[in-house]
Amino acid sequence: MTKKKKPDELSKAFLESLDKDDPFGLNEEIKTLTFKCLDCGKEDEVPEYIVGEFHYDLEENEEVEVVCPFCDGTMRQARNIPSE
Repeated sequence: MTKKKKPDELSKAFLESLDKDDPFGLNEEIKTLTFKCLDCGKEDEVPEYIVGEFHYDLEENEEVEVVCPFCDGTMRQARNIPSE
């Protein structure tokens, strides 16, 4: 006769397998891009995979725009322009 595992043992085994295999990508580093608001000037980081989703609907020379979480203005990707 086979001994059945208790629910706690099953939960523990499942959680241990998640730590080892990471099937959902929970331990991956999330790359972000910095966006700057055209209205209030504040900056915010947006996950790179989110920005990638917006590229499908853009025309050739259009930039990705997102809504500013601070003032509901328009944010575009910040550019690193060295000061002169």
